[in-house]
Amino acid sequence: MSPDRSLPIGVFDSGVGGLTVMRALMERLPLENLVYFGDTARVPYGIKSVATIEHFTGQITDFLLQRGVKMLIVACNTMAAVAGDVVRGKAGEMPVLDVIEAGARAAVARSATGAIGVIGTPTTINSNAYARRMHALDAGVRVYSQACPLFVPLVEEGWLDHPVTRMTAQEYLKPVLAEQVDSLVLGCTHYPLLKPLLMDVAGPGVHLVDSATTVAEQAAQTLARLDLANTGEHLAQARYHVTDIPLRFQTIGERFLGRSLGSIERVAW
Repeated sequence: MSPDRSLPIGVFDSGVGGLTVMRALMERLPLENLVYFGDTARVPYGIKSVATIEHFTGQITDFLLQRGVKMLIVACNTMAAVAGDVVRGKAGEMPVLDVIEAGARAAVARSATGAIGVIGTPTTINSNAYARRMHALDAGVRVYSQACPLFVPLVEEGWLDHPVTRMTAQEYLKPVLAEQVDSLVLGCTHYPLLKPLLMDVAGPGVHLVDSATTVAEQAAQTLARLDLANTGEHLAQARYHVTDIPLRFQTIGERFLGRSLGSIERVAW
């Protein structure tokens, strides 16, 4: 039986950050239907135990599989670092992509000197997931990681080019830039919104690897390889599911997505 190419791609995150991945997918794959799940009632995941993150990730995976999807994208670095195997175990033959794999591959392919910086939340950095994946791809790379806990609240506050954010970025990037890195992986889905500022702070000699755009590119290649790309006979649709609708979700969400969110459905577990 031929696959149903009109089925949506399922994208999920612990909250709002994965909307940068949705945005990249909309730009790269305008004919694809998308369904987004943000676990806004239980965010942040970064401070939770591995067992809890695995349990929540499994719940969300089941929800999206029941809705009928043709591909899953783990748009949360914390989930990808801690519970990627849970998703793949449940998905079976279905393609599963994640931001860490995509970002690691792009960084290793791009780096000329093998000196790569990674910035992310403390949980993602402490998991060492990016460094492990990059070393598996190329044992010769040198990875310098830096946790940047203040970036997420600054982005959600909308302080994308604020003096406080610039000063924070200069402090965080100082030890990484001292290692003469030629690539810097944005290991959190909030960080693409800081790209202009980070490019400015890092300087022209450092290439920024945005895992949102790299996972969208990987999705395009995977759909083409598996003959799953939508033919676009109908206008592509995007649906949004969240576990809570805080007042700020719409505002922050539209900033991340760069367009109106449309209807958001609340899921009660």
